[in-house]
Amino acid sequence: MGQRNAYARQVVLVVEDDPLLRMMAVDLVEDAGFDAIEACGADEAMEILDSRPDIDVLFTDIDMPGSMNGVGLANWAYRAHTPLGIVLTSGHQNPSEDVLPERSVFFPKPYDFTKVVDTLRMMTV
Repeated sequence: MGQRNAYARQVVLVVEDDPLLRMMAVDLVEDAGFDAIEACGADEAMEILDSRPDIDVLFTDIDMPGSMNGVGLANWAYRAHTPLGIVLTSGHQNPSEDVLPERSVFFPKPYDFTKVVDTLRMMTV
């Protein structure tokens, strides 16, 4: 993680291709007291992660068009940007734990906002 002053808020990168769901996820993250950065797919998220060392958590949908899905993005991010908390969501898939990187948590959609916020807070302590 990059250097930051003691009063800076934790940063969560929200990756979701559906604009309405992305807006709802960003609202959830910001209402919980985090700063949110948005990406509409894995390619954009990888560029952001490579240029922003201050991102603490990757919050990504699994089902996305583009060069890789959310599981691929999560595994790339884990290898390239350790330490990084990772939260994955999907309304269509329930990935087995053996395909998810360490320090990642999966929530099926519709997810429980309280559980997601609690998980984000645990990951940024």
